[in-house]
Amino acid sequence: MRAWGVAACAALLGACSSGVVPAGRPATGGTTPARPGPSSGVPVRQPVAATPLTPAPAAPVPAGVTTAAAAGLLPGPAVEDLPITMAAAARALNAFKLSCATLVRRTDATGLTRGADWQPACDAARTTQDRDAATFFARNFETVQVADGKAFATGYYEPEIHGSRTRRPGYEVPIYARPTDLVDVDLGSFTDTLAGKSIRGRVDGTKLVPYHDRTAIEQGALAGRGLEIAWAADPVELFFLQIQGSGRLRLPDGGVMRIGYASQNGRDYTGIGKLMLDRGLLQKGQASMQGIMAYLRANPEEGTAIMRENKSYVFFRELTGPGPLGALGVPVTAQATVATDPKFVPLGAPVFLSMDRQDANGLWIAQDTGGAIKGSNRFDTFWGAGDDARAIAGGMAARGTAWLLLPKGTLARLTGN
Repeated sequence: MRAWGVAACAALLGACSSGVVPAGRPATGGTTPARPGPSSGVPVRQPVAATPLTPAPAAPVPAGVTTAAAAGLLPGPAVEDLPITMAAAARALNAFKLSCATLVRRTDATGLTRGADWQPACDAARTTQDRDAATFFARNFETVQVADGKAFATGYYEPEIHGSRTRRPGYEVPIYARPTDLVDVDLGSFTDTLAGKSIRGRVDGTKLVPYHDRTAIEQGALAGRGLEIAWAADPVELFFLQIQGSGRLRLPDGGVMRIGYASQNGRDYTGIGKLMLDRGLLQKGQASMQGIMAYLRANPEEGTAIMRENKSYVFFRELTGPGPLGALGVPVTAQATVATDPKFVPLGAPVFLSMDRQDANGLWIAQDTGGAIKGSNRFDTFWGAGDDARAIAGGMAARGTAWLLLPKGTLARLTGN
């Protein structure tokens, strides 16, 4: 899973993880970042407008509803009637194949499907060629609308920034592994009234207390414990890498070190984008990743203080092998993977998005989750790595209609019709 959330735009506006600055830097700020990351200055990609398909009339999700089954379902259009391109169908097919091993074994938190429901489609996918992908989805799936079907989509990507495995001049920002004294507590194991709730903290004597917040960590609370897995060149770039939850460090010798989310300190998140909008530091059109980054760089002392208002702090681990990995434990696929709330979309299921910007439209596979991605019809599209991915994800904010693709016969079983 990505840094417990981390939609590029939505996270900044108020939902996800935090950034870091060098340990020991004064609370009021410090020097200008040492070096820009490899893709600094990449502008937001201007979207091509599109007209979303219209959802069936339905009431919004009532307050307190926490699963797709409880939110209400309506039949959607036939899969063959959806405007799915051959390329999108092929990408989705290959992502779906990766998901199948887990999909058929998982307990579906949405209340919609059972593992065995997916077996026929997974068996068929195994021998389906890319050229037959659209036909595969039409033969094996039906669409359902969850609640009112009104969707909102943001974007994320795998960033690349300058980093070093060892501290050296120009690389002074620590990237920390998960501390050994960080404790996860499942509150539901103590009382049924807190089932599904958890907290993180540390033991101080005989008490469990909140873990160090971001300011304390930046001022050295973890220094000297050997937790640094690498050092970043630019605190602003690392801030955005933490928002994405995984990324690449471009090393001084030209090599690459991949890192991914390991844990978080348990402190509440404060979205700096919303904070900056509320204070008039940014205008609405500037509240993209690129706009926020520009302000932080132009005002380094104020920017550091703003970032420190977010007490949340993300810890990383080095990644090896294919990746980055999503919440299903399989590599995510550019332009095919979407992060969703697993209580409203079964992890591994296909989703069709019809949005008001062309690049967000098409068939996606739910392979990831995120702290900012909560509720019905909320999505975060994955765009891969590089400047194009950054340009699209950084400004992605699309609205439209979503349909969930379920194995044929699921709706009839659920509704008794």
